[in-house]
Amino acid sequence: MHMSLAILRAGTWWRIPLVIVLAAAALGCDANAKATENDGKKQAPRPPAVVVEEVQPQTVPIYTDFVAQTYSDTMVEIRARVDGFIEQKAFNTGDVVREGVVLYVLDRRPYEAAVRKAKADVTDREAALAFARQQVELVEAQAELAQAEAQNVRYQMDVARLVPLIQQGFIAKQDLDNAVQFEQATGAVVRAKKANVEQKRLTTRQRIDSAAAALEATRAMLADAELNLGYATIRAPIAGRVGDTAVQVGGLVTKNSSVPLTTVIPLDPISVRFRLSESEHLAYTKTHGQQVSSSPIQLVLGDGAVYAHTGQIKRVLNQVDARTGTLELQADFPNPEGMLRAGQFGRIRYKADEKRNALLVPQRAVQDLQGARSVLTVGADNKVVARSVVAAERVDQHWIIDQGLKPGDLVIVEGVQKVQPGMTVDPQRAPRS
Repeated sequence: MHMSLAILRAGTWWRIPLVIVLAAAALGCDANAKATENDGKKQAPRPPAVVVEEVQPQTVPIYTDFVAQTYSDTMVEIRARVDGFIEQKAFNTGDVVREGVVLYVLDRRPYEAAVRKAKADVTDREAALAFARQQVELVEAQAELAQAEAQNVRYQMDVARLVPLIQQGFIAKQDLDNAVQFEQATGAVVRAKKANVEQKRLTTRQRIDSAAAALEATRAMLADAELNLGYATIRAPIAGRVGDTAVQVGGLVTKNSSVPLTTVIPLDPISVRFRLSESEHLAYTKTHGQQVSSSPIQLVLGDGAVYAHTGQIKRVLNQVDARTGTLELQADFPNPEGMLRAGQFGRIRYKADEKRNALLVPQRAVQDLQGARSVLTVGADNKVVARSVVAAERVDQHWIIDQGLKPGDLVIVEGVQKVQPGMTVDPQRAPRS
């Protein structure tokens, strides 16, 4: 009896750890089941986040683009005004030069010699004029006239003195006759001397005038020689960018050459020409009238960038080109940095109209499938809704939506690729720009 109890107790002893192990296993399974349940709850998909913009009506300008080309209406051809060999070329092709800077220097020696000769001629003519103004011959003639007049007066006095003596019989009549003859002779001499004086006066005046004219002509020759000497140094008449040279150092240039030495194109401002069709011109006239518009315009460069400075339409040609049916307009743009050069192509963009209560949507939010455009919106329950829209015109990076949206709609602008209609999303407002 005691033996069997001992055996039982011994047999029960190994069952106790087994029960503990089974209990621990049961507890572990229960814990795993709860962990699995919790993991399932954590792994439930969250609604994807999207960025939305609220569509609100606004007034937007409508711009029109036209193909344009830059040019310079004040391009200057540099030509020689005198003949000579080039001794110096003071620029490199493409340099930006200031007004008055030296471009070429010709051989100055022939023109310097001409200036020296002209100066000597001026000095000689000045001396001749001074001598003519002294009136030497006129003075001599006047002196002779005075002497003859004095003699005539003396004989007149003799006649006057002898007349009463003859009447009183104190002297012979022959003495009076001799006195009268001398008076008449000296009177004739006086008249001749007066005529000579007048002749000398006319001759002297003619000589003075001739000498003065000769002096002026010589001075003009000196001015012409100095001008030619100045022309031997060729300067830039305006500021701008200089082109290539047609004649190198050592080459002969002539004032009658048909080919200019080089050209200078002003950089600031620079002009742009573009053309409007007849219908576009009529629309332009209705908007701006016959006067040139003072509204600023933009220039879109060849790389698509908008030029930093705005321009203004300055000129409208007076007739439509019959060959192309277009009218040319010309605008001027500031170009202080010299970025633009004549001959570049681009697009003129100007404000053609203004649209009120327009609904704008970013281009990246509009999906285009075989010409049918649509956007994704978020409804009140945060569900995605597809809307078919009609996009009329493009303004910068936005479309103007004419149909399909209303003010207050939330349009998805970021995250379009990861959502579909009917999905629930987490909408986040786009930051205001």
